Amino acid sequence: MKVFALFLLASLAGLGIWYVQLSQPAEPTAVRLQGSLPPQISLTPTPRAHFSPTTRKGYYNIDAIGDFTLPATKTITFCGAGRNLHVQQDRSKLFRRGFTSIEQTRMIEGVEIWTNGMPPQNWHSSLQPSQRALILYQNYFADAFGLDWARNSEQARDMLYQNPPGARSNNRNTLYQASMELRGGCVSFGDCPPGDMKSTFSKIFLDIENEGTSLGNRQEQANLYTFMMKTLKENVSQKTEIGSIAPVPHNSFGNSRAEHYTAGPDWLWNMPARQTASSKQRGMPDAIVGKSYADYADFQMPGTYYLFPDFDYSASHTGDGDRHWLASLLAEQEVNRKLSPKKRIAWHWLFNTQSSDYPNSGKAEHPAPPAIAEGMGIFYWFTGAYGVLFWDDHKDLTPDQPSHTDSAQKGLGNDRNYACYEHYLHGLWRLFRHHGDLFNGRETYLNEATECSFDGGQSWLKYNANQLKTRNLPFVRAIVNGNQILIAATKAYDLPNQTSQVMVRYVENGYNFYTTLTLKGDEISLGRATMNRRVRQQG
Repeated sequence: MKVFALFLLASLAGLGIWYVQLSQPAEPTAVRLQGSLPPQISLTPTPRAHFSPTTRKGYYNIDAIGDFTLPATKTITFCGAGRNLHVQQDRSKLFRRGFTSIEQTRMIEGVEIWTNGMPPQNWHSSLQPSQRALILYQNYFADAFGLDWARNSEQARDMLYQNPPGARSNNRNTLYQASMELRGGCVSFGDCPPGDMKSTFSKIFLDIENEGTSLGNRQEQANLYTFMMKTLKENVSQKTEIGSIAPVPHNSFGNSRAEHYTAGPDWLWNMPARQTASSKQRGMPDAIVGKSYADYADFQMPGTYYLFPDFDYSASHTGDGDRHWLASLLAEQEVNRKLSPKKRIAWHWLFNTQSSDYPNSGKAEHPAPPAIAEGMGIFYWFTGAYGVLFWDDHKDLTPDQPSHTDSAQKGLGNDRNYACYEHYLHGLWRLFRHHGDLFNGRETYLNEATECSFDGGQSWLKYNANQLKTRNLPFVRAIVNGNQILIAATKAYDLPNQTSQVMVRYVENGYNFYTTLTLKGDEISLGRATMNRRVRQQG
């Protein structure tokens, strides 16, 4: 179904009529069951760890769950809070709690990284290259290299790409210099290749956040982003992956509206570089002409930080524009995976981001409720995503501090309750400790093709995240690998005494699998089954 909007524009010179078509995704067609229901197979429920969530401020118990590691096909970078709580006892603990790399600011000086001058001869980091990650914020470009463009994209038309050939001055305030100098990062790990320098981080994440710009400045902005990514790629190891929080193919900002499913790629994602009236004089090489940011990025970063309404069970969550934690988590991936084949890594933060536009969202003092934190650690991976950057605006934690008397500091940092970390890790533990074998590169992610019945098996539908949200239905997602099916389900925002039922089937590739799920409250249901092959009728 399509909705058409007519806009009339009048001017002093006359009347102009503009037709603007706003597309909506097609309504799914219900498939009616023919005959009686086949025999059903019950899921084997995934175990839950038994732990008492911490009530201490500025603290979380990383031992709420046991050891597990991620499959080689997935990655989680730790840039969260409180590594200092356990690092003295066991520096390797994060790597046995699902994390695969540590961001530079969370590394141990002198052991994992050396930043105080040149390291001693033959010193080497205790971290393998795959365990290292770096975030570059806008201050890296603006403060260290005087590139004010990082804070104000309107200055793109004045930015120097590099010093022109034959120039007498060796100006360091160029985008080339800022991007090239990252190659020296290998010195901090003691593993520069002989006679050369190449950055040896496994992941470099850009968080410049200057992508928005005026219409007339777009070409300059696209040129700079393309040049920056190309230069970065030339100065890192072959195993280093680079991406940015923006641009992404489409940013829904967590709204999960129906119209986002028919959106095209945002302009900065794949706008080809072109010489402008002044770009060549400022050092833009012809080598990037026709190339785009997307050509050089190794991964995209669609995702959303939550606002307080996502955590508020009393708020409205079923309108097309309403906030809904699970709809936004899934929809960002459903939309962007169709717009680009690039691997996806989302930023995960377990507190609400600051926004004065929403009540109770001015500060990041609200932790994700238990089901939401656990669900983030489970449902996200059902989208086929590659990784997560686990982030926090606080670094070290000091537990049990007196509450701040300054209202501006209340609820921040050490005043926060970090039990949400325990619930998030619990979600990861349930998924990867018990089902890591399914993530071997041969799995199929059904996403919105997960087929469900909400009327006892009489009709079967495939809904995207927005359609589940606006119909107030249980969310179900499945992964299939051979004859194994793994299903995650929840009725988001239900109360503890509420129950709901939903049926799930998989009747493709020769399988004939049916099951019924009974969901309790807004708990995260996770279960697995071995599917039977469809029996062929003789005759």
